[in-house]
Amino acid sequence: MGSVVDRVVPHLPAPEETVLEEARAASRRGPDAHGRLLRRIPAFAAIEQRPPDRVRACPAILRIAAFNSERLGSRPATRFLLERAGADLALLSEVDCGMARSGNTHNLRDLTATGREGYLFGAEFVELDLGDRGEMRAHAGERNAAGLHGNAIVTGLALEAPHLIPLEAGGLWFSGFEGAQRRIGRRMALAARVGDAPLPLWVVSTHLESKTDPADRQRQIQALLKALDAIAPDAPCVIGGDFNTKALPRSEDERHLLLDAPERYEPLFGDLAQAGFAWTGANLARPTQTPGPKNKHAPPFGKLDWIVARGLPVANPRIVPAVDREGRAVSDHEMIAVDVRLP
Repeated sequence: MGSVVDRVVPHLPAPEETVLEEARAASRRGPDAHGRLLRRIPAFAAIEQRPPDRVRACPAILRIAAFNSERLGSRPATRFLLERAGADLALLSEVDCGMARSGNTHNLRDLTATGREGYLFGAEFVELDLGDRGEMRAHAGERNAAGLHGNAIVTGLALEAPHLIPLEAGGLWFSGFEGAQRRIGRRMALAARVGDAPLPLWVVSTHLESKTDPADRQRQIQALLKALDAIAPDAPCVIGGDFNTKALPRSEDERHLLLDAPERYEPLFGDLAQAGFAWTGANLARPTQTPGPKNKHAPPFGKLDWIVARGLPVANPRIVPAVDREGRAVSDHEMIAVDVRLP
């Protein structure tokens, strides 16, 4: 599965092209070479951190948002959503860095330049292709500048003790799906402590696997909780992100079960509860999946995105529609947010 990473760098290096070419050739023969190639990519062994231009004081009521940003392809729209949510801190997943499909730029630097926040970024995958089949058609002939894709935490607050927590061994995406989207990497979580909070508050951004089942997602949450036990035992903590809880009920007459008994369908909630995490005050019993800009999904939609909290009162859960100022969809997930009250 790999060790927890706590090495911080100002910039994650792009993988060497010779390693990527070797990986593309090996991906056609199966997953055996995946672990060896993963260890040869330095970006998986570090966390990129850029501090805010000016650190803001931690507020008494901290609004935390979580958002699957769909490559962070639309930075102005994501900025609009963060402002609309009033987010002091954002837990982002599906963040590209140096991908042709999203402008071949450092998307987090573009996003935070406007608000002058800082960020943490961890690589979840190195993309061997240009993306999914549609993205490969749209960007045929282009090259990725870095090919990094991962999770992030964006805030004007001080962040300390960042950790990258591998959640599984990886290799599921190595050969791709439907002839595209070959990847090196593994699902992971990005954790850090809020620097000047009045108690040792930890925040975690994560993205669980979409192509497996509830038992595998449970194992990933167990790996996350085990790591948190080591780095932040019993500390107040907020975890947010795309949990990909696809087994949960989707019909309107069963929506109460989303908060009342999600562990019946996704056993990871039982592990979270046992570790002291609660979700009822931090979420609405409504779907967060949408058709998105590519019209990928059809109803009934699922509740895939969650915020769970331990050791702190939470209130005012919100769903912020993932549309830009003109009402155009920017992600196939809504943004979610909650208020965390600090002593």
